[in-house]
Amino acid sequence: MPKRILVALDTTDTAQAVDLCTSLEGLVGGVKLGLEFVSANGPDGVRAVTDTGQPLFLDLKFHDIPNTVAAAVRSVVPLQPTILNVHASGGTAMMEAARDAARETAREHGVPAPMTIAVTVLTSLDDADLAAVGQRNPAESQAVRLAELAKDAGLDGVVCSPKEILAIRAACGPDFKLIVPGIRPLWSVTGDQKRFSSPAAAIKDGADYLVIGRPITAAENPADAARRIGDELEEL
Repeated sequence: MPKRILVALDTTDTAQAVDLCTSLEGLVGGVKLGLEFVSANGPDGVRAVTDTGQPLFLDLKFHDIPNTVAAAVRSVVPLQPTILNVHASGGTAMMEAARDAARETAREHGVPAPMTIAVTVLTSLDDADLAAVGQRNPAESQAVRLAELAKDAGLDGVVCSPKEILAIRAACGPDFKLIVPGIRPLWSVTGDQKRFSSPAAAIKDGADYLVIGRPITAAENPADAARRIGDELEEL
């Protein structure tokens, strides 16, 4: 069960990220780096993290015209992320371009092809937020629709909130990977997440991977926090 935990390293400090990776060795299944870290440190910072041996979810959420997204994917695959993502709202052609670029570039460089997934609806958004930008469907309906689009485009899975796990699993089947942020242990605060759940509830509903950040990284002892969550999951 601990292998299903991906820790969000919400920092711009490479040394801190590396220290966290080292301290969490054997306690989690990998780490996630996002825009803030990559914008501050570039490819060298990413390599410093992957050199620790932790599998990497490279969370850059590419969203642009298909050619641009394909080029962006080709630029990061040599960094050997285990998972990379795009926005499903970029459309079928964009997702297909990302998929093809990931596989072709991996073959060219002799590295494992990353799992290519799509973001459905950000966990910081709720129905009112979607309505404000002209999206009239509820968050769950929008997430399911985008997940189905991602599956049709040949992607490996999606990022979704815990609230959409059951619906997306029913729509997309047992082999479609669900990577789920918005995870908060019952003993932690919720932060800026609006659609969140506990680790145990998300796994029971059918999540494949849990993205957990501050409950681990902001803990007095991150290793102890990761171990506590892992132990709770082992009891399922």
